[in-house]
Amino acid sequence: MKRTPSNGAQAVLSIDVEDWFQVENLKVVIDRESWGRQSLRVETNVDRLLDLLATSGGGVRSTWFVLGWVAERCPDVVRRIADAGHEIASHGYDHDLLDRLSPDAFRDDVERSKRLLEEITGSAVRGYRAPSFSITDWALPILRGLGFQYDSSLFRTVAHDRYGRLPGMPPQAVAEVLPGFFEVAISSMTVASASIPWGGGGYFRLLPYPLFRAGARKIQRSGDPYVFYIHPWEIDPDQPRPGGLPRISRFRHYVGLGRCEGRLERLVADFEWVTMGELVDRFRPAAGNGSEGGN
Repeated sequence: MKRTPSNGAQAVLSIDVEDWFQVENLKVVIDRESWGRQSLRVETNVDRLLDLLATSGGGVRSTWFVLGWVAERCPDVVRRIADAGHEIASHGYDHDLLDRLSPDAFRDDVERSKRLLEEITGSAVRGYRAPSFSITDWALPILRGLGFQYDSSLFRTVAHDRYGRLPGMPPQAVAEVLPGFFEVAISSMTVASASIPWGGGGYFRLLPYPLFRAGARKIQRSGDPYVFYIHPWEIDPDQPRPGGLPRISRFRHYVGLGRCEGRLERLVADFEWVTMGELVDRFRPAAGNGSEGGN
């Protein structure tokens, strides 16, 4: 049975669609020029996730942030996600961290991704998530100018070598940071005055599941929605394992892969889920509320 706190706080399941060789942890051994020679596993893993969501409690709707590079090579994957009733959003095109891009290069990357996804699905793309959560404040007006309605890249957590920052962002999980444009933060938990990631990733694969679930419910009891993320490669323990990785990168990428799919099944069954677009619409003024462009 799915349960939600009595205060009605909701949960969002988001999936960042990229393949195993495109992650930041592996860039020291797999360069961008070699992507076309790598083994594509994203299609099989996406289908496994779609099956998992479809068979859990009558079906779960979620938001999928799709990398443009993947969409261009696997357009049928994007169509299957949309046809299953999920929301399609953008993860950019080339998975470059924002601090390595100029504003003009960022605009070109994101516009290319948005246009491609809209051509494939025939629907407007409302949301964006930066690769490795590397958001920065100069990117927000660019996103709004391109027609996005929300970003979900902010990760309030202890110091991380990749995560970006948004100075002045209000403390709540969902906030209108520019007129008509919202930021949806990934969930974190405060432990001994430190903000600990609680929205997925290695913590989800490493911590005992009952402890992780209890933390997610605590976030909801505070009145904030719970915002979770996962990647298709995280349910694929048989993916290639190139040598030469630094120890910390190897740990971050491979820890707990074998148990991740089973934990995800439990998490999906334990919460009520909405798409990120639906969540954002709850925070819009009544006169402007709607789901235009939603999938």
